[in-house]
Amino acid sequence: LSFFQVYIIQVSVGNHQWTVKHRYSDFHDLHEKLVSEKKIDKNLLPPKKIIGKNSKSLVEKRQKELEVYLQTLLVKFPVTAPKVLSHFLHFHLYVS
Repeated sequence: LSFFQVYIIQVSVGNHQWTVKHRYSDFHDLHEKLVSEKKIDKNLLPPKKIIGKNSKSLVEKRQKELEVYLQTLLVKFPVTAPKVLSHFLHFHLYVS
């Protein structure tokens, strides 16, 4: 049985608010694509920490960092989010 942390992130765009659930590896994959396709600063994503990664305080801290990461991306792409980001945030389900 392998354990992995799922982060539940609150997303808000205009009047719309919803949550997305992703593993850190999903954020990492998204980030790699954005770094190569959109020249996003590769230091923007909180680093992957190995030691104590499942401790409650670390999980909460990382969750906040990932929320900030996504909000930063939304500010960076105010009009049209890149397809990989839109898909990651489930825009197609919430924003018409």
